[in-house]
Amino acid sequence: MSGDIEGFIIRLVLTLPIVLISLSVHETAHGYVAYKLGDPTAYNLGRLSLNPIKHLDPLGTLSMILFGFGWAKPVPINTRYFRKPKRDMALTGVAGPVSNILLAVFFALLLKATIFIFGFVTLTEFTSQLYYWLWVFFSLGVQLNVTLAVFNFIPVPPLDGSRVLFVFLPSSAYFKIMRYEKYIYLVFLVALAIGLLDTPINIMSDFIIKLIDAAVF
Repeated sequence: MSGDIEGFIIRLVLTLPIVLISLSVHETAHGYVAYKLGDPTAYNLGRLSLNPIKHLDPLGTLSMILFGFGWAKPVPINTRYFRKPKRDMALTGVAGPVSNILLAVFFALLLKATIFIFGFVTLTEFTSQLYYWLWVFFSLGVQLNVTLAVFNFIPVPPLDGSRVLFVFLPSSAYFKIMRYEKYIYLVFLVALAIGLLDTPINIMSDFIIKLIDAAVF
């Protein structure tokens, strides 16, 4: 029993830095792309930073640790600076999930390097434990980043996928949806809480992880 608790605590300790890194990269990617497209809002507020404190949302971080999906404090974006608001908003939205997919690939490469290096190491009790926890850490890095990307691609406001969806909607439909954004998101959270979205999120996440695995390994 104590071993299970110890393992859980170690896994929790390993998960926290991954969550902080992943959410920081996600939000910084939004701000950076917006900045490149002409919006200096995030830059002026000091949000183009990988410092987790700049982006931390306590509830979103806790959700990420416990359930594998979550959110950070959104980077402010002012569409008035964009030359093509719909297109540029979509590009800004896509930047976050794409950055997490790239981060997942990076963790997969680190995992591959770990497996390769430890193939030449004499396994003792210490090196076996080190190898195991490095394997767990990098595997969690892949899994959490892919899940975060898939979760944010769901086309429900205020998630990133909604920004892509709005490119294909007439302005009247966009404003109608935004009028009920809070209610739509509340229904979405309830569906999430009772597990209605677990299967599609898991299927899509597993598919992307298999693609990364095939590309890297």
